[in-house]
Amino acid sequence: MDRDRLAQALMATFLEELEEHVAALNRDLLALEKNPAPPRFGELMTSLLRTVHSVKGASRAVSAGVIEMACHRLEEVLAAVQRLMRAPPELMELCFTAADALDDAGRRLAQKQDMKGSPLEALLPRLEAAARAPGSLRPAPPVALEPVRTTQPGTPPPSTPPEAPAPAAEGLPVRVSAQKLDALLARSGELRVAGLRMEGRVELLETVREELHQLRLQLKGAEETAARRLETRLAQLGRALAADRRTLLQATSGLDEEVRRARTLPFAEACAGLERTTRDLAHAAGKEVGLEVRGGALELDRSLLQGLREPLLHLVRNAVAHGVETPAERREAGKPEEGRVTLSARLRGGRVQVMVEDDGRGLDLASIRARARARGLPVLEDAGDVRLIFMSGLSTADSVTAVSGRGVGLDVVRSQVEGMRGGVDVTFEPGQGTRFVLDVPLTLSTLRVLLVTAGGQTFAVAGESVERLLRLGPGDVRVVEGRQLWTAPQALVPLATLATVLGLPDSVPRARPGAMVLGSGELRAVLVVDEVVAEQEVLIRGLGARIRRARHVTGMAVLPDGRLAPLLNAHSLVRAAEGRTAPSGLFPTPVEKKARRRVLLADDSMTTRALEQSILEAAGYDVLACVDGQEAWDRLQAEGAEAIVSDVEMPRMDGFALTEAVRGSPRFNRLPVVLVTARSKPEDRARGLQVGASAYLVKSAFDQTQLLETLRQLL
Repeated sequence: MDRDRLAQALMATFLEELEEHVAALNRDLLALEKNPAPPRFGELMTSLLRTVHSVKGASRAVSAGVIEMACHRLEEVLAAVQRLMRAPPELMELCFTAADALDDAGRRLAQKQDMKGSPLEALLPRLEAAARAPGSLRPAPPVALEPVRTTQPGTPPPSTPPEAPAPAAEGLPVRVSAQKLDALLARSGELRVAGLRMEGRVELLETVREELHQLRLQLKGAEETAARRLETRLAQLGRALAADRRTLLQATSGLDEEVRRARTLPFAEACAGLERTTRDLAHAAGKEVGLEVRGGALELDRSLLQGLREPLLHLVRNAVAHGVETPAERREAGKPEEGRVTLSARLRGGRVQVMVEDDGRGLDLASIRARARARGLPVLEDAGDVRLIFMSGLSTADSVTAVSGRGVGLDVVRSQVEGMRGGVDVTFEPGQGTRFVLDVPLTLSTLRVLLVTAGGQTFAVAGESVERLLRLGPGDVRVVEGRQLWTAPQALVPLATLATVLGLPDSVPRARPGAMVLGSGELRAVLVVDEVVAEQEVLIRGLGARIRRARHVTGMAVLPDGRLAPLLNAHSLVRAAEGRTAPSGLFPTPVEKKARRRVLLADDSMTTRALEQSILEAAGYDVLACVDGQEAWDRLQAEGAEAIVSDVEMPRMDGFALTEAVRGSPRFNRLPVVLVTARSKPEDRARGLQVGASAYLVKSAFDQTQLLETLRQLL
């Protein structure tokens, strides 16, 4: 190896070690700041001195003179702290600043930048002064250095989990680059897909053998003998191919498992550095905040942890800046002065749930709604408004700071989690705290998917997001305010076609179209598809660097036959389906009867009754107009009708009571009932559907086309 290549290799090794040593410095300094007991104090000082000494020796090997000198001075400062048997706050701040400066120096070396004028060089006089007179050190103006945790929110600091156990007797650890592990996993996935493809070949061979068997039955003599011999050879080839397929799948499954094990790291790895971030932000804001990690030993895929780093950083910053109150506010609220931010991880089937919780003030929903209205966003005045905080540009901060106020943090969280085929949800309790739940798949490389077609194209949806498959009929659909909903046993679920959500042309309507029920946290949606093709395990490929974001698409699924299918994000589809509706032609239009259909109309307002009667008669209906629910019920029993259009607020018998009477009648219990009313509150709509109304239309949004289309579908 020539001198230049040796120098490059040494520098690469040094930078990796420096990354780990900076993490160890931060970890031990944070523990030292908590004023531990004398035995623990001694252990921490020994560890800190050993770490700094290691960096000094390694920096000498790569001729990093500024780092070597800084570590020499830092050793003297730590030695003085060790003699004092205490850690003064001024010295602690200096040590933390030195750790940040070393981190910055490592990034400069990696980018081949000059160390002249670096924060570490500027820190040398302060380190020298502190080493000479540690007891007389006074707080000094900060060096022009801000930790990466507050100036670069997209680049969380590299670190390691607390106190890793000693290596087992199986051997010394070996460094393998992340790129090599990624390449190995990709090859493992391709082998797995090849094994699945071979399964199709075995089935094809068996089909050919069966066709040959049918042909042999029609032959005689020598031809029949030759065909029998060929059939036997095909059977032998099929058995051998099936055995090879089993061997290949067993080998690839084992290889895949070993590669995944090599790629897994503890969840605490994704939380590395966040304790330091919490400490710095809390000090800057005059707060007391502690960070707790639960489930840190849970082993997760390296690429998944890498993808979680930035969302977790944003959520922790958000919790400290917006959630946790000042000590005075917490005392007044009867809380401990120190706030808590908790990070936890747990497995749920094939997915991982990561929670970020704080015990602060919770979310100010009124302020969120006010800011949303100011930006022209739709406000629903219900619990779903809390999701407005994920909108880009929306912030409830009163001013822009280095930590908050620009309204980009939670939008970044949502987009990055969705990029991992996941979703994020938020709940809160006023005065008690806020919880963010990140739900992501356990692996990002292979996935069991449901293949469906829509708009003439094939798409893949993660099987874990599909709760059930349906065949829809007209009786399964309700119309509420012009929107079609699927009548689930416990609720009404938004219904849309997958083609409509994706902006593709809808197919020709069928009598009983197929649909899938997708779940995202507490939300559900039914998406109608052209066809459900199959359920398969597929290899997942990213969209590539050139495609930053494709709406509703998070990657490409490599099918066993080599074709590619866009992998859809179930969480994004569910939210999009809430604002869409299935087209009116979802079911084939029945042949219109020549006879005029009779509609019973009940409304105590003469003007409204005359308007609705003229609309219905112009559309070809025979209308029986009634002044209230009691008259409508009497005329229904006497003359009959094929549908009822009724107001709610009427004398003698209101629309709710009329609907209950109709549903309780053996003769009319299947009669369509459309309630047209000024009552727009959710509880009124819920009661209308509870008593059995087929559709609920609000007069403030009344449209004659909507009324006629609703009747057409119901009839």
